[in-house]
Amino acid sequence: MNLGDVRLGEGADVDPGVVLGYLSPRKGISDVLEIGPNARIRSGCIIYAGSAIGSDFETGHNTIIREENSIGDHFSIWNNSVVDYGCKIGSGVKIHCNIYIAQFTVIEDDVFMAPGVKIANDYHPGCPDSRECMKGPILKKGSKIGVNVTILPYVTIGERTLVGSGSVVTKDLPPNVVAYGNPARVIGGIDELRCKTGRREAPYL
Repeated sequence: MNLGDVRLGEGADVDPGVVLGYLSPRKGISDVLEIGPNARIRSGCIIYAGSAIGSDFETGHNTIIREENSIGDHFSIWNNSVVDYGCKIGSGVKIHCNIYIAQFTVIEDDVFMAPGVKIANDYHPGCPDSRECMKGPILKKGSKIGVNVTILPYVTIGERTLVGSGSVVTKDLPPNVVAYGNPARVIGGIDELRCKTGRREAPYL
């Protein structure tokens, strides 16, 4: 197996069965993989050359991160999730299990995604020009995405907005709201949300 130039920061803990610096079949891609200090990478992961990942990176098992991704510090991604190529991901982002992040998605700092989230980037699959039009959504800082949500291309989800489980996001959502449904609609403000367990009056303040 031909691998690229892996630049792994100090304090890394890498399981057996991890592939770092897997070379992309796409032409013109850098053969350098940069990962900051204190990474924890579990078995079954494949991380391609051509990406840069910050400090305190942590994975579950069997995750894949493709090339041309720029990822910040304190990024965690759990079992069986995939980040496709050409994405920009901020710091403090948490991606749970069985999630697909399509090419050219932008995820800002402190975003959380629950298991099963799927992101799309192609309005017209199969169209001869589809590659030229691909664009993933933008998830703004602090937004939270519930279990099994689907987010369509070109959509922007506003800062601190919470998207309820099972929703399909087809249009932009403003900041600081709760939205759910198919298609997802704004139900109220995030500051109106109350904790059903009673532990906190307003869980997202």
